[in-house]
Parts: sequence; C-alpha cells; structure tokens
Amino acid sequence: MWDKERSWTLGSYLDHGGYQGLERALTMSQDDLVALVKASGLRGRGGAGFPTGLKWSFLPAPDGLPRYLVVNADESEPGTCKDIPTMMANPQALIEGVAITSRAIGCDHAFIYLRGEVVQVYRRLLAAVREAADAGYLDTGFGLDGRQRLRITAHAGAGAYICGEETALLDSLEGRRGHPRLKPPFPAVAGLYGRPTVINNVETIASVPAILARGASWYNAMGTERSRGHGIFSVTGHVTHPGQFEAPFGITMRQLISLAGGIRPGHQLKFWVPGGSSTPILGPEELDVPLDYESVGAAGSMLGTRALQVFDETVSAVRVVARWTEFYQHESCGKCTPCREGTYWMRQIMARLEAGQGLPGDVEKLESIASNIAGRSFCALGDASATPVLSGIKRFRAEFEAGYTTPAAELFPYAASAIVESAR
Repeated sequence: MWDKERSWTLGSYLDHGGYQGLERALTMSQDDLVALVKASGLRGRGGAGFPTGLKWSFLPAPDGLPRYLVVNADESEPGTCKDIPTMMANPQALIEGVAITSRAIGCDHAFIYLRGEVVQVYRRLLAAVREAADAGYLDTGFGLDGRQRLRITAHAGAGAYICGEETALLDSLEGRRGHPRLKPPFPAVAGLYGRPTVINNVETIASVPAILARGASWYNAMGTERSRGHGIFSVTGHVTHPGQFEAPFGITMRQLISLAGGIRPGHQLKFWVPGGSSTPILGPEELDVPLDYESVGAAGSMLGTRALQVFDETVSAVRVVARWTEFYQHESCGKCTPCREGTYWMRQIMARLEAGQGLPGDVEKLESIASNIAGRSFCALGDASATPVLSGIKRFRAEFEAGYTTPAAELFPYAASAIVESAR
C-alpha cells in the first residue's frame, strides 16, 4: 500500500485491512498470542534474528507492577534504510503491531524510540498515534488485567548510533547519556525503569499484524526452514535502480540486483555487504548465496539489517573502509578502552593508507588493533568497527598495501572524479 495516495493515514490503512489483527488479538489470551507468534517463526528484524515469540516469553511472571514495550526505531547503520520508510509510508502498521505486542506481554505503556534527526517521520508518527487513539483502537484490552487503555509514547533521541544498542537506548530513554549497560540482568528482567521490558525493532513489530490477521501458517510458508517469512531488503550503491524490495528470505543477491536493474551500465560488481557496514564483505562468488540467517553466516558474513550495499570496480576498498572507520570512531561512546582507543588508531592508520602515506607494518598493525577490539568491547559497536577492517584486508590486502606508496585517488581516479563532480 506504499504507493497509495496518503498511505500513512488511518483511513487508507483500514481500506487495506488494517486493525483486523488487533481485533483478533483482543479475543485471545496473552499466552495464546505468544504461542502464535512463536509458531509463525518470526525472527527479530533488527539484525540479530532472535525468535520474537521466544523473546516475549522471557518476561517473568506478572507481579502487579508495570512492564514495558520499547520499539527500537533508532535506525543508524550506514546503508540501512527500511524502518524510516516504513514509518513514513505506513505508520499504522507499526501502531497496530505495538498494540498487539502490548496485549501479548501485558503492557499498558509502550515507547517508540526514534532518531531525532528525522523530524518529518517523528511528526507523522505522532499523528498516527493520535489517529489510532482517537479512533478507539487503544482504549481497552491492555495491561496485566487486560482492561487498561494503551498509552504509546513516541520519543525522539538526540542522534547517537550507540543508542541503537538496546541498553544504551534504555539509558537515553530514561534521560541519561546513552551508554550500554552490563548484562545480565537482561532487559526482559530489568529493563526500562528497572522493570521487565521487551525491546523489538520497527520491522519486527510491524510484521505482527499480518501474522494475526492471516495466521502463522501463512507467514511461515514463506522463506526458508529456519528463516521464515519475508522482509525488506534495502539495495543501495552501484545499481541502476536502488530501492526497497520486500521478498521472502532465501532470495539471492543476484536476484535482488536483477530487480534493481542490474549493476550500473558499463561496470561490474566488485564487492557487496549483506547487512550494512558492520557485516563482513562478500564478493561476486557469493551472489547465489540464499539471503537467510544461516546461509549468509555459513558464507562468512551476517544478514544483519539487510542493508545490501553494492560496489563496482571503480571503488577503492580502502576508501570505503576508511569512511566506515571514521563513522565508528565518531560514534563510539567512549565507555570502554578497546573501542575508544582502538577506533581512534584505526582511523589514523586508514587515513594514512588512503592518502598513500602508510608506514611499514600499518596493515599488520590494523589487523592487530581490530583483532583486539573484536570480542573485547563492552557492546557490539566495537565488533562492528573491527569487522570491515578485518574483512577488507582479507579480501583486498593488495589495495591496503598499495597505500604505503600510492593514494587511493590515483588507483581509482574515476571514483575520485565522480565524487568531486557530485559535490558540485
């Protein structure tokens, strides 16, 4: 319905079967709702792919005090662009999903944590919440006793990549600086305000209404054996028609590039990443790997957020990794030493190699620093920063070593001139 006029309005959503899932959910018990989502095979769409119904079931038994749902809408990964368009074009799907999930976990106050920079999306989300509330869809059927009115708070963050990490998001939501928390305790036990909390991605929650309306068997008939259903694949970079493609899990990159009109005319694929800048680089030889969590993992990468970035032969791998490294160094919260210091030194070395001023041993030093960040940082941002460096060197070591004497702009003059031209 994204192509329909004023698709974001409640009226348009109702015309396409909206809120049928919530209608069914209000006739079911909380346990039955959780069981249904488990049976559907829905996995988290934020990158980790954890089974959604199983996550909901981790909440402890009710004790009469509040529990919360938090929707992670802090979409910040370079190349990732699926949650923001969803909220812009069809926010009511998210609102209905929030209502169903709140019913399932016994929650009467849910939060949607959005990036503060996307003001137009924030306004649209606020309007969507008001429309749903005014129409009576949030009136009763929520809370531990199933009789409460649901309150949905849309919260705009201050723009920090680290707040995409669920516990840093909780700190920010509580009014503190966004720093990751030590786990355990996990949010399911002690999350927002120290209470049991479910944290799910926008796409995850927006997938729930169709599962309720059409049934678990409809959903798990799509996809692969362990990666059920469908998802949004964001194809960007050097393709003819970049865009969003909704497809069952198991589709291949070759098929998606074909849907995007192929590699731009006159060029050929050099490398691509399946899940944003934090996932290991893949090459043309992996084009036919099914895009599901298990197959991509077996190929040596991660499906992540399905931010599929495509690079052709005009691109310097050193320049790409340098930009990503700058991003992670800038976004490191500084809480732990491996990430704070490691990302700083990786950025310095990458700048030297990109400028053709690398020092003897710089590539080996990069490998050592990245290896000492990965698995040793407080949260996954450290791992994310190390991944492109290690996978870039593994696949394009010669390009990195060329940085001892030759600037990337001389090795790839076409890309450099294209950047200058686009800036004009």
